[in-house]
Amino acid sequence: MVEKNSDAGVVGGQMLVGSPAAAEHHCHQKVLQNHPGDVGGLVPPVTDGLPQVVVVGDTGKHAARVAVEGFAVLEPPADAEAAAERRDDVAALLAGFAHHLQERTTHHLGYPYNLDFDFSVMAQFQSFSINNLGDPFIESNYGVHSRQFEVAVLDWFARLWDLQQDEYWGYITNCGTEGNLHGLLVGRELFPDGIIYASRESHYSVFKAARMYRVECVEIDTLVSGEMNCTDFKSKLSQNPGRPAIVNVNIGTTVKGAIDDLDRIIRTLEKCGFRDRFYIHCDGALAGLMMTFIKQAPKVTFKKPIGSVSVSGHKFMGCPVPCGVVITRLDHVKVLSTDIEYLSSRDATIMGSRNGHAPMFLWYTLNKKGYRGIRKEVQKCLRNAHHLANRLREAGVSAYLNELSSTVVFERPHDEAFVHKWQLACEGSIAHVVVMPNVSVEKLNNFVEELIGERPCWHEGGGFRVPCVAKDIGQENCLCGVHEKKLRVV
Repeated sequence: MVEKNSDAGVVGGQMLVGSPAAAEHHCHQKVLQNHPGDVGGLVPPVTDGLPQVVVVGDTGKHAARVAVEGFAVLEPPADAEAAAERRDDVAALLAGFAHHLQERTTHHLGYPYNLDFDFSVMAQFQSFSINNLGDPFIESNYGVHSRQFEVAVLDWFARLWDLQQDEYWGYITNCGTEGNLHGLLVGRELFPDGIIYASRESHYSVFKAARMYRVECVEIDTLVSGEMNCTDFKSKLSQNPGRPAIVNVNIGTTVKGAIDDLDRIIRTLEKCGFRDRFYIHCDGALAGLMMTFIKQAPKVTFKKPIGSVSVSGHKFMGCPVPCGVVITRLDHVKVLSTDIEYLSSRDATIMGSRNGHAPMFLWYTLNKKGYRGIRKEVQKCLRNAHHLANRLREAGVSAYLNELSSTVVFERPHDEAFVHKWQLACEGSIAHVVVMPNVSVEKLNNFVEELIGERPCWHEGGGFRVPCVAKDIGQENCLCGVHEKKLRVV
């Protein structure tokens, strides 16, 4: 059953939802037939009473058109019998969608999310609108908050990065991007005429911040590993000797998991005459937490002249909602902090209102796992990542793994259905798997077996050849006909 309203129309037998302008702008929605058994593919299950809506949109000149699944929003029936039927439909749809999410979780490999968590004990708090609006260290007039949990989590991270309780400020963000936005904003406020320097493999949010704040941004070349090329960094700094440097340092790049050389970056800044005229923000979305628990890893610490560090809470730790942590020096944040009479508090955050449940999830996880538990999970991820990289190479698949990373980079599969099934993140000729605590060796083995089984079928004519990805992961890691022969000769 589909109910009509003033915003919907029927064109060519399809129901359009939304304004005519939206439909004319290469975006339309259509109602699909019921597919009750199709919970593992592109179409989640729906009921006859709740039609599915699919939005087909143009995402830009460099992107393909994508289908976005959705379920129609309908007015509740006035008739009691129809209303009861609708409630049953909604319950069936939600149950089916939960099954769909479980299937998608089973085949998740390409994004850095730890999907292994159990917060059932926290269900008792879902009936509260917990909002930590304003400064986490100054209570506002709104009493339904979780600052007690938030401050404890912030203290834990400040200690992790060697910053004393009376020397830091921070807050729990809505995501890693917000942490980057905040860290770079502090840098911009301290150095209004500064230039943002970031490697070209930095997360897109860094370049978003530069656009938002209207700050000049200089991209730095990278090594094959994905690490910032400090020779190019030095060259770019020398072109702007009179303007301060706001530097984004990657503690794990998005695609290759590369760690920028923080110590060398600091030495480069000082040798180029930028002493006391630079601000460093460390984007540690995934690896910022992991590095502390790897003995041979370079140390991320406020004992070095860095300004801020941000990590994502829903990545390595695992959380049912996106969240993150940003820590900066207390002296630095004063340039942002303002009194808000309406809140009876101060605010130096980006968003203002903040999810009060997230601090409780993070607090619970830290208490449950502790240092020993996190270290064990880090070691497991690194071990399993090496297993995957070795399995791929043994099967003749070009693969690369940075020494301190759990992100395995390999040749991009030539089948979008396979990419979609395993939810792989792709860029150009490469794809990657991010080995997280919830990813078992069994799952990795199943992935490799399916990959090598289907790989020959993706190339027409039966003349399968290993694609060349030397420019992406280095000649020594490429198993194409040309470079594999060179490796044998060596």
